[in-house]
Amino acid sequence: MRVGTCFLALLSLALLLLPPPGAGFSSRALDAVLQDCAFKALQRPKTGVSYDSEVVPSNLTGVRVSAMRLRSGSMRARGVESYKEFQIPIGVVEQPYVKRLVLVYHNLGNWSEDFYPLPGYSYLAPVLGLLSYSGANLTASELPELDIRASDKPIMIRFPDVKPAPYGSVPKCVYFDLHGSVQFDILLPGNMCFSYHQGHFSIVVESDDNAPSPAPAFAAHIMKTGGKNKSKVWIIVGSLVGGCLLLVLLSVLVVRVRRAKRRMKIQELEWGADSNETLFMASIGSTKAPLALGTRTRPTIENDYIA
Repeated sequence: MRVGTCFLALLSLALLLLPPPGAGFSSRALDAVLQDCAFKALQRPKTGVSYDSEVVPSNLTGVRVSAMRLRSGSMRARGVESYKEFQIPIGVVEQPYVKRLVLVYHNLGNWSEDFYPLPGYSYLAPVLGLLSYSGANLTASELPELDIRASDKPIMIRFPDVKPAPYGSVPKCVYFDLHGSVQFDILLPGNMCFSYHQGHFSIVVESDDNAPSPAPAFAAHIMKTGGKNKSKVWIIVGSLVGGCLLLVLLSVLVVRVRRAKRRMKIQELEWGADSNETLFMASIGSTKAPLALGTRTRPTIENDYIA
């Protein structure tokens, strides 16, 4: 009875997860479905033992899910030497703190490019996921993820099945966090990647196509947001043109103010000259020159001796 109820619940969630053609996939909805599948595999679980889930929606054939229940203090003090492709070192802690936690493992297989499309890149390995949840209630669904972080040593991921890279290309590790951001890093010898956080991981290489066609999810997003992007571009262009015009007007205004100040200064000098005593103008030949009619102070002889 419980298996039938679980199957119906998973089927309804899968129908919600897979939208009509042309719409984008939701990787976060997939995490919720796989969390429910993984918890259903924990029937009287033993601590530190991996349990593979056999209850996966039929429309997600090829996806593998596993769960491992741990004590928080044990994981921090001892780590996990081997959990599928993951190796968890000593010192990994979770936020918020819980007494018991469940590590859920994802292997998306041939669904990797559908849920995690990367235009311009090709996958050499399937996308692997490691997420953590509270293990207090194993019948709960749609639980929020805990935030686990490594301190001294990173979490190591070893990829056993890796396609050969094209000649001249450089394989890279790719990391998808739970907020939608993507980060690239170097690939270590032995096809190993590392991280200090949980999330999804894989190995990719740049595609040979100069102009790769976007994945369906990205194409639909571009079609929906194309008009918005164009309007944003016109807004930016209009702002730049308006700023340039305003700068030109300010420059013209500054030049005119400076010219007005010069004219006022010249006028002040002319008014000062006009306010002084004017001289009589006399004609000398063909020119006019100022002529003093008399002196204000008569000269005096410095001594009275006359030879």
